[in-house]
Amino acid sequence: MSNLIIPKDYKSSLDLIKTQKAIKLIKDFFQINLSKKLNLIRVSAPLFVDKQSGFNDNLSGTEVPVSFKVSQDGEEVDLEIIHSLAKWKRNALSSYNIEVGQGLYTDMNAIRSCENCDNTHSYYVDQWDWEKAISPNERSEEYLEKVVRDIYDVLLDTENMLFETYDDYNKILPKEITFITTFELEEMYPNSSFEEREKLFAKEKGAIFISKIGRNLKCGKPHSMRAPDYDDWDLNGDIIVWNPILDDALELSSMGIRVDSEALKKQLEESKTTNRLNYEFHKNLVNGKYPECIGGGIGQSRLCMFFLQKAHIGEVQASTWPKSMIEECKENGINLL
Repeated sequence: MSNLIIPKDYKSSLDLIKTQKAIKLIKDFFQINLSKKLNLIRVSAPLFVDKQSGFNDNLSGTEVPVSFKVSQDGEEVDLEIIHSLAKWKRNALSSYNIEVGQGLYTDMNAIRSCENCDNTHSYYVDQWDWEKAISPNERSEEYLEKVVRDIYDVLLDTENMLFETYDDYNKILPKEITFITTFELEEMYPNSSFEEREKLFAKEKGAIFISKIGRNLKCGKPHSMRAPDYDDWDLNGDIIVWNPILDDALELSSMGIRVDSEALKKQLEESKTTNRLNYEFHKNLVNGKYPECIGGGIGQSRLCMFFLQKAHIGEVQASTWPKSMIEECKENGINLL
């Protein structure tokens, strides 16, 4: 299959049982240390939300959420399976009366039916969604980079834990993460596609944070699409690492300082989606009911896939795959759960 990468002579060092034990080890260690590093408490989260609330993540704006209808109070209500909890978390910060410097995180389980399945993409998405209340003067690139370094420290600690646990474990991550903007990437690789730019720079540095995603570059297009109503396009970015097993870049996290009222209105105008101001979430934000905050999502299965040096996300996540992909993986020693 054209969208499936088969590493040469691939063979996982862990069988199915050992893989399951390692997955639990990684997830337990990472989330405990992330919560300590960022001062987060764990909360419960919904699988679906009311369509009219505006709480669902619109992603790039073209994806269609899985939805169903229910009867409530004598009326038919449209509910949507979440894409992510980017907006819901900000409302939760307010509901829980979270103070500045504190935050929350949750296990986010979503369905993205528009995904094209490959080594790193699945219809089923599992990630740690986190959100932290900040002060207005922390709406800066300096604070964003500080939080990125904090998260990267937890990644390094996780890798060290695995190195001490498994005799034959090979470290992959560099000691530091490198920061670069989408505009700087465009200057460096003007003739390369957006994906090629990420791949070239990630391979050179090992771990990178690409910031300022969503706003148009000199070429007239954004590096990649971002919903206009949660991240501030000037204060966001992706944590991307180099995956030597697939010889490719791997995004582990998308995050950023969230829009304030001014940034929200500006980005809705730029994206021609001002109709969203009629939703509950957007009204609350404009009316100052939500705290300033920073947040993001960290892929659980992607993290496990990377640290366990697996060739396919299906080796650490139980999901549904095309039959042709299952057969090709089996023929090449890739055991999907």
